[in-house]
Amino acid sequence: MQAQTFKVRVHALREEAHGVRSFSVSRLDGLPFDAYEPGAHIDVTSPSGITRQYSLCGDPACRDSHVFAVKKEEQSRGGSRSLHDEVGVGSELSIGAPRNLFRLEESASEHILIGAGIGITPLLSMAYRLVAIDASFTLHYFARSDTHAAFLPLLARAPFDRHVRLHFGVERDALANELDACLRDADRHAHVYTCGPAPFMDVVIDTARKRLPADAVHLERFKAEPQALTDSSLDSFDVQLASTGQTVRVDASTSIVDALASIGIEVDTSCGEGVCGTCMVDVVSGEPEHRDHCLSKAERASNSVICCCVSRSRSPVLVLDL
Repeated sequence: MQAQTFKVRVHALREEAHGVRSFSVSRLDGLPFDAYEPGAHIDVTSPSGITRQYSLCGDPACRDSHVFAVKKEEQSRGGSRSLHDEVGVGSELSIGAPRNLFRLEESASEHILIGAGIGITPLLSMAYRLVAIDASFTLHYFARSDTHAAFLPLLARAPFDRHVRLHFGVERDALANELDACLRDADRHAHVYTCGPAPFMDVVIDTARKRLPADAVHLERFKAEPQALTDSSLDSFDVQLASTGQTVRVDASTSIVDALASIGIEVDTSCGEGVCGTCMVDVVSGEPEHRDHCLSKAERASNSVICCCVSRSRSPVLVLDL
């Protein structure tokens, strides 16, 4: 169950903001990329060998290239630092096929995109699509200052300029009021999409859900947040393969991915934190204990899929579609 990968060449680099660089890549074989939906992300393997997920921020209608942006993290373990320090025009990289857990609801009456810092990236691809289909939308972009705001020249010109609202230097204790003003006139059938640091998104979500249904608020996380164990957590449980009936024990110190690997069943993984969705597998029966940060509320409630890298089981046996 290995994910599809592509060899690509970097044909353009651009410094988009303080510590933020965009990379435009094309396939080595000269073929166009497959179509993807806005909000998608890809795996990118840096020269250091570390694979990280980055949102596509170019025009989804352009299939000759993929564009992604990387913020150089001060505490980088090698991923962002390697891409900034070791990659130039002409460098070759390995990337994965786009995956999307952050989709537009195109039937919404209006779309309110709210991003902070590098969180602008998936929202930019959404803005391209919304312009193309002539949908009603506003993009609110929060940043410390104009030097920390990526893609400003692009956002400041047509066709985006009339949709963009910039919010620079908003203090933490003023954020809730600022966001409330952004949402005050939202149509009751609007949808909100947010991406950025976790504390920022938490305020967006709390503010939006005071005005809109929970399923009208969508988010994309960059990394997992700690989760407390529930009373229904099982120290150990069995995972059964629906195709063969083979069963493997998953103990307290073992992930479902590792347990399956011990019997020769490889489930592809990437982030290992339940953020990217690479390791999602359909559930045939049993009750998962969801510890991921990528499934929707509807998917969690249906118990129809599980992220095998972090999630566990509330039932003694979990039957997976493998």
